[in-house]
Amino acid sequence: MRKLVFLFLLILTAGASIKADDVVFKASAPDAVVMGQQFRLTYTLNAEGKELRLQEIPDFDVLMGPSQSVSYSSNWVNGKSSSETTVTYTYILMPKKEGTFNIAPASIKVKGANYTSNGLVVKVLPPDKSTNSNNGGEGNSGSASASIGKDDYFVRMDVSNRNVYEQEGFLVTFKLYAARPCTFNAPPKFPEFEGFLAQEVELPDQKQWSQEHYNGRNYFTVVLKQTVLYPQRSGNITIESGKFDVAIRIATPQKVRSIFDDFFDSYQDVTKTLVTSPVTINVKPLPFGKPASFSGAVGHFAMTSSISSDNVKTNEAVTVKVKITGTGNIKLIKNPEVVFPNDFDIYDPKVETDFKTTAAGVTGSKTIEYMAIPRYAGDFEIPAISFSYFDVKSDSYKTLTGEPYKLHVEKGKDGEGNAPVMSSFSNKESVKYLGKDIRYLKTKDISFTSTNDIFFGSVMYFMCYLVPAILFIVFFFIYRKQVKENSNIALVRTKKANKMAVRRLKIAGKLMKENKKEEFYDEVLRALWGYLSDKLNIPQANLSKDNVEAELTKYGVDEALINEFMDILNTCEFARYAPSQASDAMDKLYDLTVDAIGKMENTIKK
Repeated sequence: MRKLVFLFLLILTAGASIKADDVVFKASAPDAVVMGQQFRLTYTLNAEGKELRLQEIPDFDVLMGPSQSVSYSSNWVNGKSSSETTVTYTYILMPKKEGTFNIAPASIKVKGANYTSNGLVVKVLPPDKSTNSNNGGEGNSGSASASIGKDDYFVRMDVSNRNVYEQEGFLVTFKLYAARPCTFNAPPKFPEFEGFLAQEVELPDQKQWSQEHYNGRNYFTVVLKQTVLYPQRSGNITIESGKFDVAIRIATPQKVRSIFDDFFDSYQDVTKTLVTSPVTINVKPLPFGKPASFSGAVGHFAMTSSISSDNVKTNEAVTVKVKITGTGNIKLIKNPEVVFPNDFDIYDPKVETDFKTTAAGVTGSKTIEYMAIPRYAGDFEIPAISFSYFDVKSDSYKTLTGEPYKLHVEKGKDGEGNAPVMSSFSNKESVKYLGKDIRYLKTKDISFTSTNDIFFGSVMYFMCYLVPAILFIVFFFIYRKQVKENSNIALVRTKKANKMAVRRLKIAGKLMKENKKEEFYDEVLRALWGYLSDKLNIPQANLSKDNVEAELTKYGVDEALINEFMDILNTCEFARYAPSQASDAMDKLYDLTVDAIGKMENTIKK
């Protein structure tokens, strides 16, 4: 009896425990319904309410409602009790016509305060044109597989644009159409997207079925995969077929029926293989007239730049920050070139990215920080930074240009580039004993040494002077040669090219062992481009496959080795965004890269 009284008190006080900020009033209905079919419009409230008000619903007939149901729940956890009230208001609606219609928000009062629900959009589909559709084969005689029509289940590969420019992104959607919801027997096999860089759109883990009218029939549909593709070459590129094995549950006809068959139906799972049709994409080459600052960016972008300070001292770092935002192949664009004065020590830029892939494409930003250290005082100018891209909307190249920066460098403390400071003070210690240079003579405890034992004038005495002098001359010539070589920045970069490449390839090897595919290919690309930049003494921003081939040819590199380098670069760019890549492919590419750099070192010797 006490338990019943306690439960009754919990039910009475359930609504009182809800705070005003915790009240949730939510509307729900199907996204799509078929003309002539009824559907439920439901409002859910987590408190006791009154005076539910709906706005006019001119596009639907209200057949019934509101019907109200109340449920209570209580929990007792760690000595603390919690209770929850759920009130549901249900309407039965019938659409008046086909189309897409809005249901305005409703309102309700809870403890004197008004609360408003969300609005809804309901799409009313036309009925099936074929009235004798088998609906998945129920009630048909014969085998279960034969009762499934060829148009009952299929997968469409929908391409947003079949006529694009090179590096222009477009969306590919794989959608399953089913007469009734079904399941997969095996993971779907999507095409490999050869010739494209692929960026997959993140979809919810729980696939949601919806209804769609297609070719005169209403289907249950679900999106299986969405991918943004960027073609890497011009011409006709074909997206191959995908393969999907689905399990369809249909009712099995019974020759002999009993009274229990009305309560218990017999079902059978039938496997059906669905194959998408291949699609050919016409990829147009980018038009002529590319600006000097164009490095392959296609889409729509904006650029901003800033400098950390325009007044610094010698040996203090100055940073130029460039931020590129927009939609397009932003992951593939190269860093804009920032030209610092010759007397500055320049460091590798720091790059931060923030990308998001949606059905509209890859959107985000790329922030590049360039750091340099001035070694001499004076007034310098950093030229305006330019970035060009191809705008697919206007079919034209556009160039974004920042402002030039004037930099004033002052002399720092105890730094390079400062004029030597001459001291004008005399040394007081040198006059400390003036007038006392004649000392008294010692007359006791005198000891004498044989002339044969005197070090002064001996061979060792002269050797102590001669050997350091010879070593000084030798080191002087060696050091002068090193200074001369170090002053030649191009020669220094050329000598260190192999060391830098080996260091980056070690990092790539670790990423390969950790099976981090995209990071591995990125690091291999950095090693190759960095090696070529150092070896050929060309800034990375100015590097391209065309001028790399031309420069290597000047140095007498074999055409086979040049092609090997180009193949490795193409493989890395393709493989970074490929849907899957085996570990043995990464091993093979790693060995090819090490071998190619070794051959290049033996060919180009400076």
